[in-house]
This record gives sequence, structure tokens and C-alpha cells, in this order.
Amino acid sequence: MTITVKNPLIEGWYADPEIRFYAGQYWIYVTRSFTDYKQQLNIDAFSSPDLVHWEKHAGIVEMADFPWIWRAVWAPTIVAANNRYYLIFASNDIQDNDQVGGLEIAVADSPAGPFRALLKKPLIDRFINDAQPIDAHLFADDDGKIYLYYGGWGHCNVAQMNPDMDGFIPFEDGTVFREIDIPGYVEAPCMIKRRGRYHFMWSEGNWTNGSYRAVTTASDSPFVFAGPRTTLLTAQPIADGPGHHSCIALNDEDQWLIAYHRRIPGDNEAGHRMLCLDKLIFSGETIEPVVMTDGLRI
Repeated sequence: MTITVKNPLIEGWYADPEIRFYAGQYWIYVTRSFTDYKQQLNIDAFSSPDLVHWEKHAGIVEMADFPWIWRAVWAPTIVAANNRYYLIFASNDIQDNDQVGGLEIAVADSPAGPFRALLKKPLIDRFINDAQPIDAHLFADDDGKIYLYYGGWGHCNVAQMNPDMDGFIPFEDGTVFREIDIPGYVEAPCMIKRRGRYHFMWSEGNWTNGSYRAVTTASDSPFVFAGPRTTLLTAQPIADGPGHHSCIALNDEDQWLIAYHRRIPGDNEAGHRMLCLDKLIFSGETIEPVVMTDGLRI
């Protein structure tokens, strides 16, 4: 059956979508997109059986469990493990190690929440390898290992989550946080694996304007990326500033979608970002640049 998906997916301003498939439904976890960070005080989610009809799940995090948070709740990422759902998000947009906040972790028995604090403190509360603790992305590899990629201010780290999802397992050399060396990286890492190849993606430019864009490169390793790059998303006549995305494989026929946010050309309000879906197309082992649309047929 062919379906038609319209862009933007949902009315309103949302950003930083993380798309997953849980319990027979598609889920997109999002940032409430406000220019005033003090209005960003929870995470919303949307669920759909068909990518067309979406149900909103507002305020899925029990914020009373995080009394130190006062602003900048954004950029959620989620993974299923231990028959539960683990959600990591950024808080407070900390600017140095003396401020409270960073990356928080919460857990729920349902993809709709409510998500309760797993710890009584942030999971990561300081700058490591100069990476601001924002923009987390959880990636489950084929061997069962779960990696956390994260970082802003031009630096990206990766760490392996422990089985209880409340800390990290050191790498073979004893380090816990390994920096991903990507010249040009700004923020918003994303990882997928296809046919044994790791496709690492990130955003460059400034999220507040049309310079925002997404870039990708591939490797046989989840840690080292030195090959050619493709600009995956960039401004087109239909929209400006596309980026901070995630991807999902629809089925065994190698159909992929990319969820991302974008801006209306000429709209200078930084918080005005919209959720969209488009096709992610592979040419051999390379991802082709994404053509943004006002709707797609799947």
C-alpha cells in the first residue's frame, strides 16, 4: 500500500527529531522549539501507526525528578534495552563546569513514558574533550553494544553505555570518552549502520538561520571517520536551515527515511522550526543528498 506523507508533519514549532519504531508504532521525540530557553521545560513525543496520523504525547518526562533543571530541555534520544526505554536529553545549556546540568537520563516502561530519573544527578555534567554536553544520540550496534555520541561547540565524544544504562564501560585503552575527530563538526551527531558500514552524520552552521546543514561520512569503524563527505541536507528553495536529524529503515527492502527540522525561508525567528520527513536514498555505499519536499509517497 502506498501512503502520502505531508510536510511539515505536525503543526507547531518543534526541532531535533529522534525517530524510532516501538510497540508497532513510529515514534518521534522532539524539542519544544522556543527561542526563549526558559520555555523549554519538557520533551514531547508523537506516535503514529502509519507516518500520516500522529498522536501527541505532551510532557513525557517527570520533571519533578530533576529539580536542578530550569531551562533548555532539548535534543532527546532514546533506546530500548533491558525491556525498558531509556531517554537522554540535554538540560540548562551549561556554559562551563561550574554550572549544573548537562545530559540527563530517564527511564520508562512504555515509549510514551512517563520517564522517571534513572539517577539523582546528570549522567554527564561537565565538558570532556571540550565537548559541551548537549545533543546526545544513542546507537545500538549489531553486537548489542550501545554507544552514546554527543557534543556541541565543535567537539563530539563517544562512550559505551554499561548494561544498566547508568554509566559507561571504558574502552580497551582505559579511556571512557573517545573524541570523534571530524573537522567542521558543530553538533547533533547521528549514527546508522547499513550492510556492515557505519554512516556518521552531524550538523554544521548555525541552528538559528539558513546556514544550518547536515553532513555525512562512512567507515568500517564506529570511531574513526576519514573518508569523503556528502552534504546531506542544505538550504533549498523549499526550506532553509535543515538539520539535527535522525534516520530509520522502514523494512527489509532498504527503504530509509530521514526525520529533520527545517525553517521557512525568510523567517528570522530562531525558534520557528518544523518537523519533516523525506527519503534517505543510498547509491551503493554512499548516501545521496536529500531532496526536501512538501510531501512524499512511500
